[in-house]
Amino acid sequence: MSVYLMAEPHGTSTRSIVALCGILAYQGYAMAINGIGAPFIAASFGLGDAGIARLYAWISPAAFGALLLLRLADRAGRRRVLLACMAATPVAALTAAGAAAARNVVLFAVCDVLLYAFIGAAVFVAVVMLAEALPMEKRARGQSYGGMAMAVGAGFCLMLMPVLASHGLSWRWLLVIAGGGLLGYPLLPRAIPESRRWREAADSGATRAARLLDLFGARYRARAVPIAVCVFLSVMAGTSADAWSYYRAVSSVGLSAATASVLVLTCGGLSLVGFPLGAWACERFGRVPTVVVCWLLAGAGAVSFYWGPPAGFAVPVYWLGASFFWLKTADNAAIVGFRSAGTELFPTALRGTMIGWTALIGAVGVVVGQSSIALLAGPLGGLSRVVGYLALLSLPAAFIFGWFVDETRGLSLEAAGESRTVGR
Repeated sequence: MSVYLMAEPHGTSTRSIVALCGILAYQGYAMAINGIGAPFIAASFGLGDAGIARLYAWISPAAFGALLLLRLADRAGRRRVLLACMAATPVAALTAAGAAAARNVVLFAVCDVLLYAFIGAAVFVAVVMLAEALPMEKRARGQSYGGMAMAVGAGFCLMLMPVLASHGLSWRWLLVIAGGGLLGYPLLPRAIPESRRWREAADSGATRAARLLDLFGARYRARAVPIAVCVFLSVMAGTSADAWSYYRAVSSVGLSAATASVLVLTCGGLSLVGFPLGAWACERFGRVPTVVVCWLLAGAGAVSFYWGPPAGFAVPVYWLGASFFWLKTADNAAIVGFRSAGTELFPTALRGTMIGWTALIGAVGVVVGQSSIALLAGPLGGLSRVVGYLALLSLPAAFIFGWFVDETRGLSLEAAGESRTVGR
């Protein structure tokens, strides 16, 4: 990795970049717990399709906490907030495990709100620090490595679930294992220095002058508003499809936990190729066309996964596997393009704040999406049917992104963050 991710003088050391990817891997594992454990969480609390969707909607306000933490990262420093979140995440995971063991769904939801606030803040601070550490020509590649790190962490969670199930152990052990992150925490303070770009912005007074609502003022709203709308639509489309993939395989199609894990792990592992493909497309064609094309492809893949296979298809697992590979490959490539654009379009003093706003708006999208699933699963013929309809929202999201979002390929962070339109 060091061959490709050598830091520029303005950034951090290669060791620090590797540490940031390690943080993303750990948080990717923790973030995946609710998705991978969904069918087992539902069974533990006696919830049906609508009930588990409502539970996840209750947990979505964690993004309010993530926004506040990311705003703090712009004001008080990236490193300080990242280290605090890395200390708090394992503690919150252990607390959530205890609440789940007590079988109190309300208490579990409250604990999960705290857990996912710390997860979300840690992930996005690490993403911002990667963008600020790498030279112009390697920023998209760095985001692809960060995305792969998160996918590897999620894959570890996916491998653990069938092992736990086969030995009669509860899904709660996934949370207990996340609590083991406390053991690695002492290694982080020396490996993660403060972002030099943030220090320079702080020394100039820019971080103190910036305000939470500046992004929606006259200077930046031409960029912030289209991105916010795209986040809302794409989260309703993509997060719903991603969150319920394992649940669909186990609860709707009837695959065993082991078979579903093999399907998701194998096809999800192969789909990691989407990250380097996304980085290549970002540098060859630009961030905007990469996101537009990949969102359209991901929406089509989600519809195929949730509405297929057709009646009478001989081996449903093949259809599901191919559709899942298609969906995740396109989604992974889109993640690289979107994160590259999102971290490049705004100045250092507001970069974390913008990511926090996208997390909050994304959470609203999750609440609306999960609430829609809960309300419409019965009338429209089940959870899978509703998730397929939500996936179609990727079409307007792609159109808005392609029409209104500025291209930043080939620009330094300072040039890309100017309030003027940078053009395509």
